[in-house]
Amino acid sequence: MSNTVFHAADSRGKANHGWLTARHTFSFAGYHDPSRVHFGAMRVLNDDIVAGGTGFGRHPHDNMEIITVVLDGALEHADSMGHKQAIHPNEVQVMSAGTGVEHSEYNHNKDKAVNLLQIWIFPNKRNVTPRYDQKVFPAEERVNKLQPLVSPIDNNDEGLKIHQDAWIYRTTLEKGKSITHKLHSKDHGLYAFVINGNVTIGEQTLNKRDALGLWNTDEVTISADETSDVLLLEVPMTA
Repeated sequence: MSNTVFHAADSRGKANHGWLTARHTFSFAGYHDPSRVHFGAMRVLNDDIVAGGTGFGRHPHDNMEIITVVLDGALEHADSMGHKQAIHPNEVQVMSAGTGVEHSEYNHNKDKAVNLLQIWIFPNKRNVTPRYDQKVFPAEERVNKLQPLVSPIDNNDEGLKIHQDAWIYRTTLEKGKSITHKLHSKDHGLYAFVINGNVTIGEQTLNKRDALGLWNTDEVTISADETSDVLLLEVPMTA
């Protein structure tokens, strides 16, 4: 019997800073819920909307794998490693903070908000040399199948690499279609986050921005009640 935890979209933490509207799946900044600190090795899943011409000033990170998925608009990234480029929809960025890195993130456009998902995953190796990567993942390549976005650095699977035994997938599942994901290890869990749409996993229905975590299971089947955009995060359950 698998274990599950359901996180409804409206149960997430909220923050409105004027220039930034954020929804926090797990405890973050001024939002703290002892029952929602992390899901296994995943520490943060923030759903951010940044107003035009604004953003996060230069700030430090260390020993964290940081993944950014832009859903709408464009995000401009600059860091102490010398990278400066914009991230657009269907692009994913990863940054291994390792021994320490500073970066800033600004809305690339003056007149349009940018919506992004920021994911933090605890690394399985500390104090690595900081690294950065970014890649386009075409939308047509995830229709009714799992598109690998992120995979372990010591693994030959597709996707950008991180220092953790973790995988991130995205799928556009058409109405009436189902997809099954087999977990890589019995010690892993799967966190399904619905970007848009309506899906069913087991007995649980999930709508836009709802999420379901599952562990003590070998595989997970997702069925689309309408055409849906879903992010799947497989992580070790021990951080």
